Amino acid sequence: MELKDKVVVITGGAGGIGSALGRRFSAEGARMVVLADRDGSRAEEVAASIGPGVRGVACDTGDDVQVKALIEEVESHDGPIDLYCANAGIALGTTPLSEDAEWEAAWHVNLMGTVVAARHLLPRWLERGRGYLLVTASAAGLLSTLGDAAYTATKHAAVGLAEWIWITYSDRGVKVSCLCPQGVRTNMVMNPAAAGAVGTEQVIRMGLIEPEKVAATVVEGLADERFLILPHPEVAEYFRHKGENHGRWLGGMRKMQRQLESTN
Repeated sequence: MELKDKVVVITGGAGGIGSALGRRFSAEGARMVVLADRDGSRAEEVAASIGPGVRGVACDTGDDVQVKALIEEVESHDGPIDLYCANAGIALGTTPLSEDAEWEAAWHVNLMGTVVAARHLLPRWLERGRGYLLVTASAAGLLSTLGDAAYTATKHAAVGLAEWIWITYSDRGVKVSCLCPQGVRTNMVMNPAAAGAVGTEQVIRMGLIEPEKVAATVVEGLADERFLILPHPEVAEYFRHKGENHGRWLGGMRKMQRQLESTN
């Protein structure tokens, strides 16, 4: 996909990877970029800082009613949506001992945000014979992240959903890419209270990149229509090792967790 003259929606667009995508897509010549976020005021501020052809809107992107209204409003106001970036995500530092409300919150944002978007976009895209879905699933969806069970589980589910949509609808013109970065310098990653001290230390030690680098890699991946977009190339190697010897990979992750716990 070339972004010039395209209409794009980005959830979680008020900061981090979402706002970086918005800036880069605008620079690539997108006709309209809509930044959707629960923090609508912040989304509007970011949009204004980017310039014409970008606007911010308030939307709980895991809520079916709000997402339906968002899609209808964008298509009425700006034209058919060419690319929808299901980018919103949260990390809460959960374990199986955490309350149901925390697990439900992670499920609501990290997975259902893609489900409800697909529910309302797929009929439109299938009728037109074209449409592109970008799912931000994180390297946690291919591997695991320490310190947050719900984040790991829901991001695995996000990868599985993206694969299923690609398999089921790609012959009918619906394209899918799955963005799986490792550590990115965002507020979520840099907040141990949210992601958990062990999980935060894990990604910091493995190397953080800036959101702008992620956005640049996404533009390249969309141009090539790659399913897996990996801003950290080493993730592909880790994923290969996991597939070749799962038991050894699990042992290595356990060893890493022990080392990180001893320093926290």
